[in-house]
Amino acid sequence: MKKIVLIVAFIFSGMPHTNGQEKETYTLIVKISGLKSNKGHILAGVYNSEIGFLKNEYKGDVVEIKEKRATIIFKNIDAGEYAVSFIHDENKNNKMDTNFFGIPKEDYGCSNNAKSFLGPPKYEDAKFMLSENKTMLIEL
Repeated sequence: MKKIVLIVAFIFSGMPHTNGQEKETYTLIVKISGLKSNKGHILAGVYNSEIGFLKNEYKGDVVEIKEKRATIIFKNIDAGEYAVSFIHDENKNNKMDTNFFGIPKEDYGCSNNAKSFLGPPKYEDAKFMLSENKTMLIEL
């Protein structure tokens, strides 16, 4: 009986250990052009839900600006629905500055070049499906 237990244990120890299939992930490259200046930096976020859009990012990054352009590379993103937004934080205070009426003083943008009207852009206008590596252009 001990031999059978040892043989079974030996066979199973040689089998590869798998925890199910690994998810395939993708890279999302966001290229921003048309910025007003090279001052400050870009605060960018990827959002995976309408709930929390522009508040609770799924992934975020801060990148420098060169020649009034910026490129952000988000790696290891699962397939799914997402939206991207950014602000040009010219004074590096890590927030969007607005005037007395709440109108942004700094450049901002969203995926699909979603525009706003009397408020921030809507998730519905900015969302896209990610099912392969993707490069997205946002032009101001």
